[in-house]
Amino acid sequence: MLEFQCLAERCEDTCCVGLRVPVSEERLWQLRQVVAGGPDEARVDAVVHVEPARPPSERAFIEMRSDGSCPFFDTERLCSLQRRYGEQVLSDACVSFPRVAWKTAEGVEVAGSLACPEMARLVLLKEGAPELVPGPMAQVPRPEAARPMPGTPGDAYVVHFEAIRAAALRLLHRGEFPLASRLAMLGQLAFRLDSVFRGAEPFEGDAAQAGAVLAEVLPAFEVTETLEEMHQGFSALEIPGGPCAGLLSSLLKSRMGVARGERFAPFARGVLASLAGSEDGAGEPDSMWREYVARWSRLEASHGERVAQYFLHYTVNQWLRSPFTEAPDLLAYVFRLALRVALLRLTLVGHPEVAALLASGNASEDSRAVLDRSAVECFSLVSRHVEQAPEVLALVKNLAGSGGAETLGKTLVFARFC
Repeated sequence: MLEFQCLAERCEDTCCVGLRVPVSEERLWQLRQVVAGGPDEARVDAVVHVEPARPPSERAFIEMRSDGSCPFFDTERLCSLQRRYGEQVLSDACVSFPRVAWKTAEGVEVAGSLACPEMARLVLLKEGAPELVPGPMAQVPRPEAARPMPGTPGDAYVVHFEAIRAAALRLLHRGEFPLASRLAMLGQLAFRLDSVFRGAEPFEGDAAQAGAVLAEVLPAFEVTETLEEMHQGFSALEIPGGPCAGLLSSLLKSRMGVARGERFAPFARGVLASLAGSEDGAGEPDSMWREYVARWSRLEASHGERVAQYFLHYTVNQWLRSPFTEAPDLLAYVFRLALRVALLRLTLVGHPEVAALLASGNASEDSRAVLDRSAVECFSLVSRHVEQAPEVLALVKNLAGSGGAETLGKTLVFARFC
C-alpha cells in the first residue's frame, strides 16, 4: 500500500470498464457544483442516476456505456473529469480503488484488491508484501470514507477480531504444511469457534468469557503435534476431484458471456480449452481433474517456492482486505476462501502460457518471468470478474450450506482440491 502507484494509461487493463461506480450524495453535490454552467453539466445530469431509496453513500451511480466503460473514460485511457477538474470531483470508489480502507479500534487499515493488475503484481511478487506496517494517514485515500468494521458491536467476533485474525494468519504462515492442509486447519478452527459463538443457542457470555474460550481454543492451533495430526487425517481423505473441477469450470463459463471488458472471455476460454484439450473447453470433469493434478505436480517440481508465495500472499491479503466479520460466521468465510483458492489454482495451471511452460520443462529465470506474468493475469481477472460478481457470491453462499458440520465438510472438499 505504501508503494502502490496507479499506472493510468500504461496499465494493461483499466478500472474504468466493467465496474459499478456508486456516488455518494455528498460527492454528487460537489460534482454538480464544480461542473455547473460548464460543458459537462448536461453530461453529468444525463449519466449519473439517483436512486432515492438507497443509502446516502450509494444513492447515485454512473451509468456505463454499452461496452461497460465509464462515459467519462476518454480516448487516451484517462478520466476526462479528473483531467479537467482534478481528483476532488471523483467518487470515493474512483479515488480509493484498488485500495480498501477499514476503520478499526486502532485507526484505519488499508489493504488492496487484486482486481487491479498493478496491485496484483505488488502483492503476489514482492517478498513479504502482505504484512501490516504503520504508515502515514496521508497514504489513506479519503480517510473520511473508510468503511466501518462490519459486524454487530459487542459480538464476540467483533470484540476479539484481532486475536482471531492473528491466529488465522499464523496458521497460513505454517509453511511446513501444504496449503490444502492449512485451509483445512482454518476450517477446523472456524468450526470450533462457530460451535460456541454461532451455535444453535446464542452465546450469552461477555467479552471476558469469550476471551476465555479463545484462550482455550487458539493455543491448540499453535501446537505442531496437533497440527501434524490434523494434516495426516486430512491427507488421508479420499475425495473425488472431478465434481470440483466441473463446478469451478462452470463458474468460469458462467462469467464468459456477461463479464465486461475485452480480457476476461478470451482468458477463460483459453484456460478451459487448455484443461479440456478441446477448443470449445468442453471436457469430462474427471479428465480435467487428472490433467490438473498432473500439471500441479510438474509446476511444484519446477517452481514450487514461487507458486507457494503467490498463494500465501493471496490468502493473507484476503484476511487483510476483507474482515471475516462480513460473513455470517467464520466457517462461511473460510469456505469462501478455500473455493477461491481452488478456482485460482485451476486457472493458473490452465493458463495457456503456463501449460506451454510445463510442456517445455523450462525452469529458467525467463520461465519464472512468464509464470509471474501469467499469475498476475489469473489473479487479477478472477478477482475482478468472478469473485465479486453478485450471482457468484449468491452461488457461493448457497454452496456453503447451513453452517456447522455441513459447511466444514464442503470446506474440506475444496481444500482437498488445493
